[in-house]
Amino acid sequence: MLDTITDKVAIVGIAQTQFGKGLPDSELSLACQAISAALDDAGIDPSEVDGLSSFTMEPFREQAVAQNVGLGDIAFFSQIGYGGGAGCATVLHAAMAIATGQCTVAVAWRARKRADKSSRLWAQTPQRLDDEWQWTRPFGLIRPVDEIAMLMRRYMHEFGATRDHLANVALACRMHANRNPLAMMHERTLTREQYMESRWISEPLCLYDNCLETDGALAVVLVAADRARDLPHTPVYVHSGAQGLPRQHQAMINFYGDDPLLGPSWVAAPTLWKHADFGPDDVSCAQIYDAFTPLIPLSLEGFGFCERGDGAAFTEDGALEWPNGRLPVNTAGGGLSEAYVHGFNLILEGVRQLRGTSTSQVEDATTCLVTSGEGVPTSALLLRN
Repeated sequence: MLDTITDKVAIVGIAQTQFGKGLPDSELSLACQAISAALDDAGIDPSEVDGLSSFTMEPFREQAVAQNVGLGDIAFFSQIGYGGGAGCATVLHAAMAIATGQCTVAVAWRARKRADKSSRLWAQTPQRLDDEWQWTRPFGLIRPVDEIAMLMRRYMHEFGATRDHLANVALACRMHANRNPLAMMHERTLTREQYMESRWISEPLCLYDNCLETDGALAVVLVAADRARDLPHTPVYVHSGAQGLPRQHQAMINFYGDDPLLGPSWVAAPTLWKHADFGPDDVSCAQIYDAFTPLIPLSLEGFGFCERGDGAAFTEDGALEWPNGRLPVNTAGGGLSEAYVHGFNLILEGVRQLRGTSTSQVEDATTCLVTSGEGVPTSALLLRN
């Protein structure tokens, strides 16, 4: 019997800053605000924090965060790479550290000044022509949306998916955001007609197939399960977690693999479910990384909610929508309509669902899948209350 982290660690505090474009605060300031508020939410003094987990895209940030928030001696710190693929892994690494005694109170976070154009990877030309990128960038695949557009065109060709299926994703996320007063798109409705008439960004992907560009920060606090029961909020347990990096994989493009449409979720999923006491049919809701709409059907297939090639059809008949969908997805609006902070907001929405405080609350929610970026080496979590 493997010794796993199953239900040994719980998320006990969550917080986020305001979301916006052009916020005056620095990434460090935003990070410190979110972490301080998450500790307040957990009822834990900053001096008790001895573990930190974050993204490699926040270099050298542990020292500054520890000093500015007033943390204690740090016994564990970890950073995860691959941008949007990192979010769930930061929580997984923090949970493993607590479960193995490396630390007792851990914080995972993401802060991003995404609306600053200079921070976007495709604006940094020398870095984007390095390594394997030299074989795609000079020929027009400059932005992530261009890469996903190529994969989606192949998916359409192989499985008969249409733009209506992508619209199903965008409309579900927007409807959920319209109920969420903290979402960037809270007051901006979206119709299928508006979707179909919107401008192309990279055909077949239009404006509404793309995530928002957002400034903001979010944080979660984790402790061992036995302590979690004595804190203010309903504990949300880290039931299972996994990372995935397929053989032959190239980040975002994956064109040279035997099957470009079998992405990192197909590698993460077996480990995720192997250590779980339930399966896809038992998941109350899912928070699935949605930098682009095609990632939803691809992830639904990779994580076992439907068969290969059926992800687009899964979205039909309001399947992703609250309250009557078979699998409500991204119930705060996701990256498409709440905010895009490399998917970390999906983790917080998973916690809110299991606390019973979501603005699109799934009735009797007991389990939630949260995923990170499909298309890059990824990670995923199963949460339960």
